[in-house]
Amino acid sequence: MPSFVDSAKCDGCKGGEKTACMYICPSDLMVLNVESMKAYNQEPEQCWECYSCVKICPQGAIAVRAYSDIVPLGGSVQPLMSSDSIMWTIEFRNGNLQRFKFPIRTTPEGSIDPKNEAHKGKDLSDNRLSDEQIDNVELMSPIELLGK
Repeated sequence: MPSFVDSAKCDGCKGGEKTACMYICPSDLMVLNVESMKAYNQEPEQCWECYSCVKICPQGAIAVRAYSDIVPLGGSVQPLMSSDSIMWTIEFRNGNLQRFKFPIRTTPEGSIDPKNEAHKGKDLSDNRLSDEQIDNVELMSPIELLGK
C-alpha cells in the first residue's frame, strides 16, 4: 500500500508553500491541494513505501502499509521522530504494543565535507572498502585465506 494521507489529521503543514512530506519524498509524489490545504500522494502506484513522509509528518497524518517482515498482517507501525531519535511503535493484531527507539543522525545538514579524505574512494581495483584503504587495513587474498 502506498502512502495515504488522513485528511482529518493533515493541516498542510500550517499553510506553507511546501509541506514536509513534499520536501522529503524522494520521488516527488506528495503534493499540496491548495484548495483544501491538505497533502496527498499524486501517483500512489509510484510510491515505493520508503517511510520518509511518514517519519517527517509533524501531525502523524500519513500511513504506509507495514512491511510483513516487521509487522505481521493486520498489525500497524507508526514512527515518531524527536530531535535525536526515532521511536517505532508496532501494534500487533492481538493488541500487543512494542516500541523500539533508535538514535538518528544529528549532523547538521550540509556540514559533511565530501572532499574530506574519509569520504574519498581510493583504488577501485582494490578489494578493500574505502575506509579500510584509509585505515591501511591489510586483507588476506582468498588464496592466502583458503590455502588454494
